[in-house]
Amino acid sequence: MTETKLTATPGQTVGPFYGYAMPWPGDNELVPPAKDGAVQLHGYVYDGAGDPIPDAILEIWQPDENGEVSSNSGSLRRDGFTFTGFGRNEVDPQGRFVFSTLNPGATEPGKAPFISVVIFARGLLNRLFTRIYLPEDAAALAADPLLSSLESDEGDRLIATREADGSLRFDIRLQGENETPFLRFPSHED
Repeated sequence: MTETKLTATPGQTVGPFYGYAMPWPGDNELVPPAKDGAVQLHGYVYDGAGDPIPDAILEIWQPDENGEVSSNSGSLRRDGFTFTGFGRNEVDPQGRFVFSTLNPGATEPGKAPFISVVIFARGLLNRLFTRIYLPEDAAALAADPLLSSLESDEGDRLIATREADGSLRFDIRLQGENETPFLRFPSHED
């Protein structure tokens, strides 16, 4: 018996229907903005021409400030006390996103802390995956396997900028010059 490789069915673009069903109140507040240690993660999503994308949705997953990955439920009904490590934010008409979160800790000693990001947008056949690294620990960043596998200018595009107010700025460019590096997992087909 010969093994037949099946052809994947064509993908469908993700949206614009998701704007009606996916957001919920407080979805971008992993912690209340006034909580001690809260940090604002913000930026813009741009297309290949450098224009803002007005209808993308971002999801983030991250460990807490101690590097603990939460197994708590409750992301859809925030109680202000439980850190679930998950948030979602639809960009505004100018392509801007904002999360209220914590600086993630390293999950292992010497590892670079990062936030996992998934991007959904009109015209994408599949969601895109990337990471946001914190800028402070140069040694951990230099030793990170993902960053080390990229050209230095590509790796730099995965490192957020710490602004004067303590917030993290990270812009996402879907194509073109300074495109954000996106991850590919073994289960993804060509």
